[in-house]
Amino acid sequence: MKSESSGPPRHIDTGRWLVQFADRILVVCPGCGGRALVVLRPDLEAPRYFSELMFMPRRLVCAACGTTDAWEAEVRGAALVGAAVGGTEDPFFRQPLWLQTRCVGHILWAYNEKHIDELAAYVRAVLRQHVASPTLAMFSRLPEWMKRADNRPEVLAGLGTLRGLAERSAPAERSDAAYRRDDRPRLRGSTFFRGGPY
Repeated sequence: MKSESSGPPRHIDTGRWLVQFADRILVVCPGCGGRALVVLRPDLEAPRYFSELMFMPRRLVCAACGTTDAWEAEVRGAALVGAAVGGTEDPFFRQPLWLQTRCVGHILWAYNEKHIDELAAYVRAVLRQHVASPTLAMFSRLPEWMKRADNRPEVLAGLGTLRGLAERSAPAERSDAAYRRDDRPRLRGSTFFRGGPY
């Protein structure tokens, strides 16, 4: 979130979680290598809490080749085992993210355009203020190289590259960084004791 005051660019961290950007994820299609989408199953009600996004059923759809797939949270006893967000693969189908590029010796990635916008607002800011607990907040968990002021121009350029990739969809337009790395943070995600509609 950006402040509208004059002066140096400011970012106010309200504690958004990475999972809040996981409602729509651009991935590499397992069928054709072009851009596919991972989205919530369309017949579901909107989640009451954004943490439910880790457990809600998903669809992978490629408009180019017609590839589709479905994901549902694993059932373990009376609990659902949800996805673990983070890393360069989507948390549901484990496909490489479409939005990846090389940046200051690392891989810069995002789930979708909203995610790019939030990262750019944070990186661009000279003043960064935290008004929420950093325990699960996305910005407090960013790698140090993204937070460094001397990397700001390169990271903003990398985010611009990701924005350009978001507008492309053909296999030949895929970033040379968009491939599987198996760098997910955990094999298992959070658990949720069922009582809801999933």
